[in-house]
Amino acid sequence: MNYQRFFPTFAPMKLQIDTDYIHALIAEGEHQQQDFKFEISDARKIAKTLSAFANTEGGRLLIGVKDNGRIAGIRSEEEKYMIEAAADLYCTPKIDYDMQTYLVEGRQILIVEVEESRQKPVYAKDESGRDLAYLRVKDENILATPVHLRVWEQSGSPAGELTEYTEREQLLLNLLEHNDLLSLNRYCRLARLPRRAAENLLARFIRYGLVETVFEGHKFHFRLKR
Repeated sequence: MNYQRFFPTFAPMKLQIDTDYIHALIAEGEHQQQDFKFEISDARKIAKTLSAFANTEGGRLLIGVKDNGRIAGIRSEEEKYMIEAAADLYCTPKIDYDMQTYLVEGRQILIVEVEESRQKPVYAKDESGRDLAYLRVKDENILATPVHLRVWEQSGSPAGELTEYTEREQLLLNLLEHNDLLSLNRYCRLARLPRRAAENLLARFIRYGLVETVFEGHKFHFRLKR
């Protein structure tokens, strides 16, 4: 797809020259707030990374850098348009970002900075048109769970909101005390709760600072906050 036709007024960016800065960033490797991309061939895939950064703690995308840290440089101006398409067309709400071009070793490197969003969740549209929200965990973009979505939904509730303490709340605390890591499926089964009710209760406990999420074994678990 030619993204240039969607953004005909894209202003040329001034080239920055700061080799030491770029090498220092690359030396950090990929982590929760930094990702390397050799090239951009699909704006939707980049939207997934932007969503993950915006829903977590923000982050930085280095384009034109291979996974091993080798500088390859961007291949065309089209990649700049694809960043804008990812942020404006494939993310909901649209993502604010800062983009700079650096000249290093005779090659252009794009750096895209994304701040943590105040309006969560930020969804990315996948190939089938579904809106999905992602989180950044270490150096991976992970699909947010329904519990994360409930936390964000509840974030507009008053900070001093009262919750009735019933046997249901006590059971959740007991299960967390006796299980180092508790999955949502296991909680639903042991508590004999409908999935939506279990999601909402876990989300409230996360908001109250009693429970935290842990990503282990390629899935999210829950435990008492340490």
